[in-house]
Amino acid sequence: MRWLPVLLVVCGWLAVAQGARCAQAFAGATVRVAAGQSLQAAIDAAHPRDVLEIERGMYTGNLVINKPLTLRGLDRPTLSGGQRGDTIRISAPDVVIEGLIVRDSGDSLKDQNAGINILPGAHRAVVRQCELTYNLFGLWIEKANDVRIEANTITGKRDYNSAQRGNGVELYNTQGARIIGNNISFVRDALYVDVSHHAVFKGNRLHHSRYGTHYMNSYYNLWEDNDSYANRGGLALMEVRDQIVRNNRTWGNADHGIMLRTLQDSVVENNVVADNDRGFFIYDVEYTQLRGNLIVGNQVGVHLSAGSTRNVVQGNDFIGNREQVRYVGARDEAWGARTAAERRQGNFWSDYLGWDRDGDGIGDLPYEANDVVDRLIWRHPGVQLLLASPAVQALRFVSRQFPILRVPSVVDAYPRMQPANPHWSTWRDRSLSR
Repeated sequence: MRWLPVLLVVCGWLAVAQGARCAQAFAGATVRVAAGQSLQAAIDAAHPRDVLEIERGMYTGNLVINKPLTLRGLDRPTLSGGQRGDTIRISAPDVVIEGLIVRDSGDSLKDQNAGINILPGAHRAVVRQCELTYNLFGLWIEKANDVRIEANTITGKRDYNSAQRGNGVELYNTQGARIIGNNISFVRDALYVDVSHHAVFKGNRLHHSRYGTHYMNSYYNLWEDNDSYANRGGLALMEVRDQIVRNNRTWGNADHGIMLRTLQDSVVENNVVADNDRGFFIYDVEYTQLRGNLIVGNQVGVHLSAGSTRNVVQGNDFIGNREQVRYVGARDEAWGARTAAERRQGNFWSDYLGWDRDGDGIGDLPYEANDVVDRLIWRHPGVQLLLASPAVQALRFVSRQFPILRVPSVVDAYPRMQPANPHWSTWRDRSLSR
């Protein structure tokens, strides 16, 4: 049996060699495409899993990729669709597009013309480190699972009116998408997400569009560490559940910073919402936790309506909002700590007028977000012209002294005396400097 170890070694070498040949065959060949060559002809001639390295130059036409390939740009080559159709259309799984400038799609909203159109079944597509510019839709992704869209710069047809533009990234009926580190601007909605689940949206910059992001009917998604600014609306979550929305910054938006509409079973935590018309717009929201958010320098900190109840709202900082909460309801809504045992989980309110006699950092009186004068102003905005008048001030004083004149309000039983966010003044100063 002396020959057995030698035989095992030889068999091992053969297995390694055979595995290497299989891996090489699986990986495909690398093919260089020179400027002036037909890129579509190179795609048609390539074998599945080949890598096409595309030299710097201008390539025109509407490309169709129907096999697993990698298109890798060398020194940023440009692909132009000639302002018709899709610049690139992907129908096969496992396609990688990287390092390209992709531009000049058509402008048909009916046909959803896109810089890159990822068709149903093109699973595991990867688009990274590309510049998609002057396309109607940057990327249209439909019924393709586990796509990765990473570190791209996407700008739309910025000379078109907002309603005539497409979206930066459109996800429809997908699973497991990863949209990470992209810079998207001058489109209709930077991210439009419909019926797409188990996705991650992280580290994106979304600006100068209608909505930074527009969610519909999508579940189990993570929205983390994104910046949404200078839009009409920042983050819009509508008719969704089981979301985690954390560590985002949304500021300087003309309408809302974060809209939560018909949302359940979600966590919204540690976000900065600054210098918007409405910081949060909360409509028909239940069984959701809002914790640790900084709401600063907005015209309205939170606009709360339509039966938004059974939520946990704790540990937030409301600082320098012209109206802290605009609440329309038939009964009080309890925020902050629910019991004395959890009293340190209350919210901070910069306009709180109570005191802390025992010095424990918790106000001795409950905070109430609005009174009868606030309600009168909401129904009749012209009353704001009389805010400084003795009559209105007397009405506010009397309403606080005599409960018979009291209106339903958001009530925080144990308000904190100091904000929790150590950087709140940076965001307040940014708001004041605008």
